[in-house]
Amino acid sequence: MAGSETPREATRSIIFHCRLIPPRPDFAFTMTEEERALMGRHADFLREKLREGVMIMAGPVADPAGPWGLLILRAGSEAEARAVTDGDPVARSGRGFRYEILQLLGVIM
Repeated sequence: MAGSETPREATRSIIFHCRLIPPRPDFAFTMTEEERALMGRHADFLREKLREGVMIMAGPVADPAGPWGLLILRAGSEAEARAVTDGDPVARSGRGFRYEILQLLGVIM
């Protein structure tokens, strides 16, 4: 275990890049009030994952093809990472959001 890692971090050592793809390319610019409220619940969910030590960072990415969300997670397996993304209010909303999850092969932190 590295000197700065807590026992929980040492046992949850796989890092995942999770890409949240919105239901339409211009979503960030054309959200309805209802969608803004949903994004607020999404942000609250992510803040809780940060407090739990599961999320490392998250934020929107300014991709010229259309913004998307970046979520970096620490989890014990891809199934654990998927459980986190499946629990996200946007993923559960039925509004066409989806996550792509990729394991990082190495990390410098």
